[in-house]
Amino acid sequence: MLTGKIFISHASRHIGRHGAKGELESHREETFIDDIIQKSHIEKELLSHLNGIKTVFDGGAGCGRFSILLAKHGCKVTHFDILQPMIDKARELAKKEGVLDKIVFVKGALENLRDYKDNAFDMVISFDTPVSYTYPNQERVIGELIRICRKRIMISVSSRLGYLPYLANPIQKNQFILDTTCDDPFVKWCIDNKENAVEAFHFNKNAVMKLWNDGLMGGDNEISEYENGGVPWCITYTFMPNELLVKIMKDTKQRSDFLEFCHCYDSNPFVCGMGKDNLFAQGEL
Repeated sequence: MLTGKIFISHASRHIGRHGAKGELESHREETFIDDIIQKSHIEKELLSHLNGIKTVFDGGAGCGRFSILLAKHGCKVTHFDILQPMIDKARELAKKEGVLDKIVFVKGALENLRDYKDNAFDMVISFDTPVSYTYPNQERVIGELIRICRKRIMISVSSRLGYLPYLANPIQKNQFILDTTCDDPFVKWCIDNKENAVEAFHFNKNAVMKLWNDGLMGGDNEISEYENGGVPWCITYTFMPNELLVKIMKDTKQRSDFLEFCHCYDSNPFVCGMGKDNLFAQGEL
């Protein structure tokens, strides 16, 4: 039985502090190919569904990747996130982009949206799986996001089918690193530990079946680590390559064509899209 919520960033697990999270996340698209693909897909979906949209609630908005984009397209955006460093970075970037006056920054948890009235926003979005981090309240959170939405909702959540292959892949994010010389501590960690990860790897059927059956990544061990002052990977509920891609991404024309193709491919309802990790859903009210 889970006793509390843990909100720990992926990067924080490796650098041991929250302070740098906003800075790291703001450069994530310069670092990992799968992130580039995912963000490109979401951006295309957002920009093609802005008709009639004036107000937006961005839940788990991070460093402002989409709230700033929407503000630049004339929307009034509520940027909602649980981590102050992310909000601080988003505010910095919004000021740089000249849209600070179009964004309201709010620190809070998605489990508590009672301050917002029914149908408060034309559009509600929540991307990069913050909903998945609200376990065991994920269904209630989705219900609340729908409640405050007047017209259109778009969310992405962690895909169980997309994450299962991670448990059979010792190098995981290594294959998606775009710039191996960057200063991102997580990139350096992945590269430095690649050989050890391969040598120490063994396929754990029990772990795979556990994820397959209950959809949870993390649990008692993470709670214990957190309560002892550590910074584990956040508990995540998952809803039910390499040199060639780097070459494509570094060629402007190939990159543009490839991302256009990814959008077409990932838009197919039978594909666990946006690269590999997330399921995307949108609805009209």
